[in-house]
Amino acid sequence: ISFHVNRGEIVTLIGANGAGKTTTLRALMGLQPVRSGAIFLDGKDITKTPAHKRAAMGVRMVPERARCFPQLSVYENLQMGVYGMQAKLAPQLDAIYELFPILRERSKQSATTLSGGEQQQLAIARALVSSPRLLLVDEVSMGLMPKLTAEVFEVLRELNRERNLTILLVEQTHW
Repeated sequence: ISFHVNRGEIVTLIGANGAGKTTTLRALMGLQPVRSGAIFLDGKDITKTPAHKRAAMGVRMVPERARCFPQLSVYENLQMGVYGMQAKLAPQLDAIYELFPILRERSKQSATTLSGGEQQQLAIARALVSSPRLLLVDEVSMGLMPKLTAEVFEVLRELNRERNLTILLVEQTHW
């Protein structure tokens, strides 16, 4: 696969189940070894850069099916978004709660008590608390009602418009 995502763009990879979309995102995040080729971020080859260093460079991933930390509260899940980094949660918290007001209401609740749509919001928020440069989003619509899917896509568009956030979005074809 070969593609280019310019700063400030939203690019979507669409394909059938098993086509390698998630594998592509995992390779970009440094979670999957690259067999051949190269991955560049701002002109720098990061192919062999480990995932934690890519995260420090501003690359964040929202995994499919939300993948929250179920035993942790909403707030603790958000703290995990800045774990091990110099970034602090507090400066980002008001902006996150403005984007996802339900997370403020449920900040002390366990992530397992959230609906699927709320867990998806939490997964996106956890990625955003570190102010990423590149957001990799894996099948954000999976398992969501159409109304919630539209709301999540609108939040992603808003993040792109207002914060100039670069987003690579993966979605499955539904034919």
